[in-house]
Amino acid sequence: MDARDQKRDHGGGLDAAIAHYGGQRADWLDLSTGINPVPYPVGDIPADAWQRLPDEAAMERLLTTARAFWNVPDSASVVAAPGASALIRVLSRTLSHTDMPHLPKPDIEDRTYNEWAAAFELPDYIRYDPGPGIVIRVHPNNPDGRLMDAGLIGSTPLTVIDESFCDTIPDHSHVARTASPGVVVVKSFGKFWGLAGLRLGFLIGEPNTLGLRDEASSILPIHGYTSASTKDALGPWPVSGPALEIGARALADHAWADATRTRLTQDAARMDALMQKTGATLVGGTSLFRTYAMPDPAADWQAKLARAHVWTRIFPYSTTWMRFGLPGAEAYWAQLEAAL
Repeated sequence: MDARDQKRDHGGGLDAAIAHYGGQRADWLDLSTGINPVPYPVGDIPADAWQRLPDEAAMERLLTTARAFWNVPDSASVVAAPGASALIRVLSRTLSHTDMPHLPKPDIEDRTYNEWAAAFELPDYIRYDPGPGIVIRVHPNNPDGRLMDAGLIGSTPLTVIDESFCDTIPDHSHVARTASPGVVVVKSFGKFWGLAGLRLGFLIGEPNTLGLRDEASSILPIHGYTSASTKDALGPWPVSGPALEIGARALADHAWADATRTRLTQDAARMDALMQKTGATLVGGTSLFRTYAMPDPAADWQAKLARAHVWTRIFPYSTTWMRFGLPGAEAYWAQLEAAL
């Protein structure tokens, strides 16, 4: 197995769980991800969203609603992409061209979303620069929910903030900091709106930082290194027509977002109360997922719950940590309680 693949344990993998523990997919409750279990109501999608190549007007509508939803500074740009994971890869690639012999070393935490470390596992012909590097933080962190130290912003030439779970606590967002060069925020759409299969994500930052000011020779403010344009790296039509339509609708629906935050907060407290009965101790999390230190090995708990067709997440760096998404419907809460 490639070393980068070893860093990529994720939630999901329900097919493998079913193959091992049996049952039909409809029997299973998948709590291994931190995705909102009550998704945004998609509604009807116009036929031309499926039949035509996405046009500029649809993209502009999406970006305009995104700017309003996240209060993006006027001086910052917004780039849409097919998911936050795609943006992670784009950032690692646009910062590490084959003609660049050195790359500022990224500061990435050990216990965090593992796609960041995997993306920055560089080929042998690129060496890390021992000087000031890049700070990359997931805010709030996955899986323990810690908020990043704001003092890190600006401590190196580039700060990348992954706010995939920050829409549950918008007052803690650092999007306002993207007005200044050297600060980039990554946003995931699928988690908070519960539409991970749509594949939609956003990159927010000052144009020079994103390589958008001069398409021919964009300069990132990192040791003067040349970076490919982020938009060029994504290619034409990076977001599908249905994703443009659904994303614009959802980002304009502030009332749904407010009601969802209230519901998620209540459900997270309900999960904490339920898990406390097992002897578990809360490590942290967000209102989309909760991480606990279990009283017995987490692998044993995962197997126990899987035999009852409840799938959860454990971690290679801890023998006790276990992460739970939220069940959503009352029948799923009952299934979890029975399994516990």
